[in-house]
Amino acid sequence: MNYILYDGSVRNALLPFTFTRPVADIRVGILTIREKWEKYLGTTTTTVTEEYLSDKYPMVEMPENIMINASFCPNEILVEMIQFLQPNQAIVKNDEIIAFFTTDEQEEVNFENYELIELEEDCLQIEHTWDIFQKNDQAIRDDFELLTQDRKSQPIPATVNVLGAENIFIEKGSVLNFCTLNATTGPIYIGAYTEIMEGSVIRGPFALCDHAQVKLATKIYGATTVGPHCRVGGEVNNSVFFAYSNKGHDGFLGNAVLGEWCNIGADSNNSNLKNNYEPVKLWNYETECFENTGLQFCGLMMGDHSKCGINTMFNTGTVVGVAANIFGAGFPRNYIPNFTWGGAQGTQAYLPNKAFETAKIVMSRRNVDFTALDEDILTHIFNETKEWQK
Repeated sequence: MNYILYDGSVRNALLPFTFTRPVADIRVGILTIREKWEKYLGTTTTTVTEEYLSDKYPMVEMPENIMINASFCPNEILVEMIQFLQPNQAIVKNDEIIAFFTTDEQEEVNFENYELIELEEDCLQIEHTWDIFQKNDQAIRDDFELLTQDRKSQPIPATVNVLGAENIFIEKGSVLNFCTLNATTGPIYIGAYTEIMEGSVIRGPFALCDHAQVKLATKIYGATTVGPHCRVGGEVNNSVFFAYSNKGHDGFLGNAVLGEWCNIGADSNNSNLKNNYEPVKLWNYETECFENTGLQFCGLMMGDHSKCGINTMFNTGTVVGVAANIFGAGFPRNYIPNFTWGGAQGTQAYLPNKAFETAKIVMSRRNVDFTALDEDILTHIFNETKEWQK
């Protein structure tokens, strides 16, 4: 069977992260949503997404296809229902389509002709940017069970101070000594070829994905994911790093999400709680105003290729777009548009040719090419969102 993941109705609510990727490639828990589906289904998937992303994330359509709403994360019950779908059947929950079996081309699908099957059980869905960190606890637990079932962990080194050893799984090639792991509050997953340096204290749920690194004397708690090839130091609470992003020095990051190729300067901090304890508001790209999240704790949302200089201070509920470069004294605005250069003292457009020069240098340090497709995607984002650079 051919499985295709589509963005669904929540794509714009997940900006700035979906400026540069389909919904399916958001990381929550240990794996991306796509990786979860492929692990459960035992096959690869393709994507229906925005046209400007489709060259990098193409769709493969066949005579028979099962379309899956990528905002939903898989579980055993849902996957079994999907595998038993027949043509012109769809699975729904709360009047939203989760998956459907079609023999028609995409533009010809008419759900009035479909048999609707209700999913009664709970299912993890990522509908807002803040869901990525808020639901990360459950996502880590689900992925931990999926990845470690019927497998044996590498031994925990004798120098590690450990609680809840039965909830810790270590993949091959990892290095950790003279650190503390407390898995009594949730599982701890340590991916392949990772490193946890001496003096670090980590409380689960926690995921350190392949080739990532925790720097000396780091403190990590809440439900935190450090994605592949990331570097993390200082104090981190309930945050998600997608991949290839760095927070290598002291400073606090809490209730936050960082995309790919981000960098947080030394001694930078974000606030995750307002002084008056009121619910936090976040910038909404659809309405172009601030939306009440209903959360008391909400920190920083930073899109791909964005950076901040040393001692940057982010207000509670700050949204940073794609390819922004933030620096200088004082608090920057709590909405920073794509391709912005500057800080509290003033901003200007961060022109693509300058942003691309930096991206090429940053990515080459990790032996990754900045491709023509990457350049085309970022150029499209710059051109389509110029009006926000005020």
